[in-house]
Amino acid sequence: MKGLAAIVQHSSSRGALSALLFTLACLGFFWLNGHQPVALFREMVLGAFGDGYALSETLVKATPILFCALAVALPARLGLISVGGDGQLYFGALTGTAVILALGDLSAPVMLPLMLLGAAAGGALWGALAGALRARIEVNETISTLLLNYIAVLLVDYAVHGPWKDQSNLGWPATSPFPAGAILPTFFDTRVHLGLLLAVIAAVLLYIFASRSRWGLGLTLLRSNQRVGRGAGINYPLNVLLVMGIGGALAGLAGIAEASVIQGRLQGGLSAGYGISGFLVAWLAGQKFLLIIPLAVLMGGLQASADSLQLFAQMPSSSAVILQGILFAIVLAVGGRWRERMVP
Repeated sequence: MKGLAAIVQHSSSRGALSALLFTLACLGFFWLNGHQPVALFREMVLGAFGDGYALSETLVKATPILFCALAVALPARLGLISVGGDGQLYFGALTGTAVILALGDLSAPVMLPLMLLGAAAGGALWGALAGALRARIEVNETISTLLLNYIAVLLVDYAVHGPWKDQSNLGWPATSPFPAGAILPTFFDTRVHLGLLLAVIAAVLLYIFASRSRWGLGLTLLRSNQRVGRGAGINYPLNVLLVMGIGGALAGLAGIAEASVIQGRLQGGLSAGYGISGFLVAWLAGQKFLLIIPLAVLMGGLQASADSLQLFAQMPSSSAVILQGILFAIVLAVGGRWRERMVP
């Protein structure tokens, strides 16, 4: 019990130090930009969590971040570093939209499962492609997923500027609006949608399978020693394909959810940096699936607060990206040992 108490106290002190340094860094950033730092920081917090609308928008931003963080955390269990969340998100949105355009106006009970399956399959294909390159010819997955991001974005741009462009949009590059049956359900008259629930369920299931199953133990063994894992009969190439494919499927769900609820159609600019935000969240959480959930909400609040920065201080929304980088640097400087001691 004393040892557990010491771990909790150590973890709390590390987390509190990171939070304190981040707060001070935010205040300094605002001051350097010629603003009253305390007042602006307060508006930033209120913009993320100050009322029901602010909280709902935070959860909207947190949903794709959570999906993309899980897409990073699962391959990391095998020692893989994937930065392909954005590409898998875009390609999932592309294939999910292909299902919608092919099927037309169907009822939601029929359309939604097919749409989600199409998006998950597209994201899984995009992730498994990088996994196959890694498993078969030892191509570094960090490089391949990074390059695949650009290809997926350009494929979406090609589709919405070319064959899928709705001519009634007066030149705006986008598909026709999705039919009612292809819009995910939302909750309590907000933009918070079913995708958030699916992402939380996915995080819980990944926690169970990765930490409480033979498959999860096999991933840990392969990560620590591939030779021993292969000697135990665990197929490394197959598991590379599995973790990259499952991770890609989750990011693909984020893509079709954004297109369905937030955009109402497929168009460019689907991701507001959700892939890199997800990577940051997964790293901060130490690849621990349950810890990813609250950290994704906090990161969503940081992105949602960008509107407050624009409204009250006329600062560009990219300021939120700068603050994300500051947070990453601070946690890196403080050290990550406290995360490794927390519940997986």
